[in-house]
Amino acid sequence: GEKVAAGEPGEVAVRGRHTMKEYWNRPEATAETLRDGWLYTGDIAIQDENGFVYIQDRIKDMIISGGENVYPAEIENVLLQHEGIADAAVIGQDSEKWGESPFAIIVRNNSDLSEEDVLAHCNGKLARFKLPKAAVFIDAIPRNPSGKVLKRLLREQYPRSAAE
Repeated sequence: GEKVAAGEPGEVAVRGRHTMKEYWNRPEATAETLRDGWLYTGDIAIQDENGFVYIQDRIKDMIISGGENVYPAEIENVLLQHEGIADAAVIGQDSEKWGESPFAIIVRNNSDLSEEDVLAHCNGKLARFKLPKAAVFIDAIPRNPSGKVLKRLLREQYPRSAAE
């Protein structure tokens, strides 16, 4: 509910005549989304000094590792820079030491690509607390018809217990 400085991440909130009225038969969800005349989108964004808004990720997908906010999209962008990676998704997994740790789910286009290769690729490109602690290879990242990664399915498929 408070403004953040330019360049700082924050949740996008909008208001206007054409926002939603409520969730059908879901008063708790409505109260969480509609507050003080604002619709809280669940999107994390950064606004630059010129007022342009850049969506970074979704709040529900954010990983909190060692008290730091980690946005999976940032890690996914680094992973996708590797020529052996065709697709990638990152979810949080429980960590006794950090609370949560990033876990990479990879579709590779090179069968020789190893977990060690993936983790080494990220080293030096991300802050240490953002580095995936483990990776797994699958045939395809599950997506909805519009192409959005179905992270809920990935969280179900890969229970929350990451290596430290």
